[in-house]
Amino acid sequence: MSKKLKELSATAICGNDISSSCLYVSALSIAYAGQYAWVSLLMVALVLFLFRKIYGEVVGALPLNGGAYNALLNTTSKSTASVAATLTILSYMATAVISASEGMHYVHNLWDAWPIVIATIILLVFFMVLTIVGIRESSLVATVIFIFHMVSLVVLSLFCGYYIYTNGLEVLTANFNRPVEGGIKTALFFGFAAAMLGISGFESSANFVEEQEKGVFRKTLRNMWVVVSIFNPLMAFLALSLVPIPLVADHKETLLSYMGEISGGGWLSTLISVDAALVLSGAVLTSFVGVTGLVERMTLDRILPQFMLRKNKRGSSFRIPILFFLLCVSVLLITKGELDALAGVYTIAFLSVMTLFGFGNFLLKIKRKNLRRPEKSTWLALILAVGAVIAALVGNIVMNPHYLGVFLEYLIPTLLVVTFMLNRTIILRFGLKAIKYLFKPIELFVERANKKIVDTIDDINSQEFVFFTHEDDVAALNKVMLYITKNEHTRKLKVVTIVKDGEKVPARLESDIEVLDREYPEIKIEYIKMSGTFGPKIIQKLSKQWNIPVNFMFIGSPGDDFPYEVSELGGVRLII
Repeated sequence: MSKKLKELSATAICGNDISSSCLYVSALSIAYAGQYAWVSLLMVALVLFLFRKIYGEVVGALPLNGGAYNALLNTTSKSTASVAATLTILSYMATAVISASEGMHYVHNLWDAWPIVIATIILLVFFMVLTIVGIRESSLVATVIFIFHMVSLVVLSLFCGYYIYTNGLEVLTANFNRPVEGGIKTALFFGFAAAMLGISGFESSANFVEEQEKGVFRKTLRNMWVVVSIFNPLMAFLALSLVPIPLVADHKETLLSYMGEISGGGWLSTLISVDAALVLSGAVLTSFVGVTGLVERMTLDRILPQFMLRKNKRGSSFRIPILFFLLCVSVLLITKGELDALAGVYTIAFLSVMTLFGFGNFLLKIKRKNLRRPEKSTWLALILAVGAVIAALVGNIVMNPHYLGVFLEYLIPTLLVVTFMLNRTIILRFGLKAIKYLFKPIELFVERANKKIVDTIDDINSQEFVFFTHEDDVAALNKVMLYITKNEHTRKLKVVTIVKDGEKVPARLESDIEVLDREYPEIKIEYIKMSGTFGPKIIQKLSKQWNIPVNFMFIGSPGDDFPYEVSELGGVRLII
């Protein structure tokens, strides 16, 4: 079993993404909120504080990779969860390409001969290889980058503070005396909407929670919130104290480097440029690690092709990073390095993922209220947090309406692939009928195609599933059958009751199962009663004995007296 990530390394992997936001979010929020940009960023920090509890509750109850996808998969249907997964993959793809390209732009500022597009591809190759080598090795690189970034920000803050102390507050006073276009409320709203990009990356930790030691996930949320709450508003305030607002737009891509040049000279500007290149590269690593954990989970649930689960000797699913790299490079070449379009995808996808995660928390509270969890968000905090993210999403669409069109251009093809995987038996049957109609004269060809497709459908439907029950009545068992018929491809279900010595099973249970067996003739229900104690050992034993993967075994929501964590059951899914 591979060694899991401790607090610092786990924080570094997701922290590089979210902490790199201070390099661009200050200029972005100043463009919309002017002298009140730091207030907008504090509002964002407050929203992120509310999301700490939301993520803590959902992932604490369901500590499996997948983020919003995992939350929705265990509270609603596969199709709904797949939308969240698709949005998350788009967000990671945009993050990787934008961060890699922006990092190379910072290097280009130091060396004019630096080839941005070629260097971006080389950087993507490097982190693809690093992810294939293994998450432990990736975390070492991420940790070094994260520590260097934190030190660089502290040094910049101290020099800016000393410069303000020695040169006075003339620039800050002049900035605060400027008239606010559209009024303070409008400025704060659009500044807040733009500044919400400053917390992109907060969702990353939930996508590799299984690689973290127990208890580390909540600490990563706290650490990311602290970093964002301190440095993002601070950098905006320091920028307003050093740079007149009209000049901010001239240096929006390298604002922090410009602040370093003003307060400390060329060496500090160079230090911040180097730091920017490194931490933006770290955000690329976050994308590779996050998307690998998410796609692995989707593939295990048969939403994506099974060939993606092939592992190397180090236990890494090497085909996922390779495919992700190819997608990123194709996007980079298609856009020719002009990534304004991808920024629109990034904005809408990220905020949509945050919204869906909040929606998953709503469903968890309603449908899985008895599921044990280490902490809970209040209803008021949940409503406020989700409402704030929706407001930011609307604000970004209003500010940049063309972003929505670009976003749909990337979203629709991706959804088509996922939709095909979810409905592949129906599509294959339709294809079979089309082949018979079009190629009826070529009887031999039709017969061969028919046999192959029928065999494929039979292979898909040959997978058996298991539901563990004890005292469920016919209504609860009917919910199980409805879920399986809507979400899974199978012809056989084992309904298993595990009875302790001296314990009795309700007499009605066997007759209820017979009723359902007649009601659902397309699925053969086999009732099995055995002696023992329900827990991880017997689950693993039955999984090996019947050759049924654990993630194809289901249970109802356990109560507070259940002796095990859901994560200890090896991937058993909750469906009622």
